[in-house]
This record gives sequence, structure tokens and C-alpha cells, in this order.
Amino acid sequence: MKRFSGFVKKEIYHILRDTRTLVILLGIPIVQVLLFGFAITNEINEAKIAILDHSKDEVTRALTQRLLATDYFLLEENLQSQADIARIFQAGQVKEVIVFESGFAGKLQKEQQAHIQLILDATDPNTATTLQNYTAAIVMDFQQELNQQQALPASITTRSRMYYNPELKSVFFFVPGIITIILMLLSAMMTSISITREKELGTMEVLLASPMQPAQIILGKVTPYILLSLLNALIILALSYYVFQVPVKGNLALLIGESVLFIITALSLGILISTVASTQQVALMASLFALMLPTILLSGFIFPIENMPEILQWISHVIPARYFITIVRGMMLKGAGLDILWKESLILVGFTCLFILISVKKFKIRLE
Repeated sequence: MKRFSGFVKKEIYHILRDTRTLVILLGIPIVQVLLFGFAITNEINEAKIAILDHSKDEVTRALTQRLLATDYFLLEENLQSQADIARIFQAGQVKEVIVFESGFAGKLQKEQQAHIQLILDATDPNTATTLQNYTAAIVMDFQQELNQQQALPASITTRSRMYYNPELKSVFFFVPGIITIILMLLSAMMTSISITREKELGTMEVLLASPMQPAQIILGKVTPYILLSLLNALIILALSYYVFQVPVKGNLALLIGESVLFIITALSLGILISTVASTQQVALMASLFALMLPTILLSGFIFPIENMPEILQWISHVIPARYFITIVRGMMLKGAGLDILWKESLILVGFTCLFILISVKKFKIRLE
């Protein structure tokens, strides 16, 4: 028994001295609980909306104040015309536009009935349905209070229209995210493991001793993954279009070009991981921990980023997948082009340059 307890103590000392093992055993579960606890939520908070008020009377102003007094809505813009609706939806910030008809207060007083149109961005059908229900409930409460102040009961009816996904098909929402997840994990994870395998087996030194330049070696290692990832992207796009009838409203060539850009970004991240990791196991753990969970939870793939705590929203800005999901959904469902998505494209270019610069620096240090 004494021999066994001594062996256990020795193992405990080994674990305590191994910082990486402690981080894996204690850090990852804590991070997972926090991410899942805060990121997974069906609640809507401070959803950005726009209002098109054709009436601008005391009733519409009072109802607008009632909507904005809650934690559910945040006014992004007061629109001036019907033409502004498509523009603001394509920009991707606003989730709902509330349209008050002309002569709203007069119709309530004379006809005891007025109409409100709710136009929602249904690229995320769950969020659109939730916002529709929230708005209808607030309007109903306002109507009941209004009827208590007048002799004849008045009725405010809401009519909803879903943009981009009128049938509220969830596949329209998930397919762009699936493309992003597959490209990120396949490109980054496989690249990091492939290069780390060469280092672990000792063949990287042999390759470096060859007449080929280090840049040529790395390029030769990642080129097959660029082709394989691009083939995967094309297959997923074909399946989504022909099997699930997910539209591609934007320019297909531009969408493929943006996919290649994201693949290169993911590959450069995989190269960066390979310069840090010494073994395939470490590379795999780093890829899973640093890529899979944040990409799924903090990119907007499943859960809207604006519903998360502010600290997670800030962290999501360093997740490249966040910007590519915005690009894919904008191009496929909204028909957006570079005039709207240029910022996300430039951010991906910036990520790629940053990852490559850090990788080259670390690679030179290892060679020295």
C-alpha cells in the first residue's frame, strides 16, 4: 500500500509540474462551462431595429417609446422611405423594421383600427420569430391601455413579412455556418497536424536541408489542403442549392473568391499553430480548443452574437469565422456584394497577414 501511495504521489507531482496538463484538466472545462452557459441562450436583448413612421403622430410616438423602453429593442435608424428598408437589411445590422401607416392616430379614432407592418430579416428564422412575438405582445399591451382611456375599443393589427427566408427554413440559416465550420476545421486543423507530423518524425530538418526554400516547403504542404477545402466548399454549395433549395442571390464567382480567401486565412492559422506545437497531440488539442468551440459558439453560427454578454461579443471580434459567416449569408441570402461586405473581406485579409507574419517570425527563431 505504501508503494502504491508513493507512486500516486509521484504522478500528482508530475501533473502539478506540467503546466500544459493542468491547463487542459482545469482550464478547458471552466472555459466550456462559461462559453456554453453564456453563449447558448434563446433570449433577445437589444436587437437593432429601424422604424419607418409615415404618420409621426402622438400615438405612433408613444408606441415607439414603449417599444424602445424595453430591453428587447435598440433603435438603429429612423427611415425616411420604403426604399431604405432593403438597404438597411443588406447592411446586416438591423433585424426588424417597424412600419406605421399614414394617418395612424386618425384611423384609430375614426375607424377604430390601424395597421402596423413588421418586416423582419429571416436569415435567422428563430430570431425573426422571437422578435415578431415580442413586438406583437408589446403592441397588444399598448392597445389594451389605449382602450381603457377611450369609449370605443380600438384595434391595432400587426402584419408580418419575412425578408430573404419567407418560409422560415432553418437550413437557410445553418448551411452558411456549416460551410464556415468545415473550411475552418479542415484547413487549420489538418494543416497544423500535417506540418507538426514532419517536425515530430524529424523529417522537417531533412526538408529544410534540401535545396527548397522554407516558404516553398510550407506552400507545398498547404496547397493540397487549399484544393481539398475548395472542393468541399463547392460540394456543399451544390448540395445546398440543388437538395435544400438554398438560393445563391449574389455573385457566385465572388462567393468562391471569398471562400478561397477564408481558406487561406484558416491555413495561415494552422501554420501558426504548427509553429507553436511540438507534437501532433498538442497541435490537435490547440486546434480543437482554439478553433472548434469558439468557431461554433462565438461566430454567430448558431447563436446571435448580439444576445451574448458584452465580453463575449468583444472576444468574437478575433474569430475569423464570424466575418466569413456574415459574408456567406450576405451573398447567398441577401445578394450583397463587395460594396457592403468589403469591411469583412479586409478583416480576413488582415488576419491572414498577421498569422503569416507571426508564423514566419517564430519559424525563423526555431531555425536559429
